[in-house]
Amino acid sequence: MADKVIAGKTVQVNDEGYLLDASQWDKEIAVEIAKEIGIELTDKHFEVLAFLREKKEAGEPLTIRKVGKSGIVDIKEFYALFPGGPLKYSSKIAGIPKPVSCV
Repeated sequence: MADKVIAGKTVQVNDEGYLLDASQWDKEIAVEIAKEIGIELTDKHFEVLAFLREKKEAGEPLTIRKVGKSGIVDIKEFYALFPGGPLKYSSKIAGIPKPVSCV
């Protein structure tokens, strides 16, 4: 656990850089985390992030398949939006813990 300044705000993150308190998240923090990963966020990215945060708050386990069936993006689009690890990176940018299914 460590403190990190993201978008001018001090937040607590774990060893992998995931926020420990999802309530500290905002769009500016999302933009900065995405830049670190090499992703420039669009409205479609934010739709996916909102979906992930909603499902996490509801206590639902997150999977790539669930995002693909969300009606927001299909699985191919999900991979295109968050290349190299769509669920891992989208969760990090969304300010939620890394899903158990991610390595």
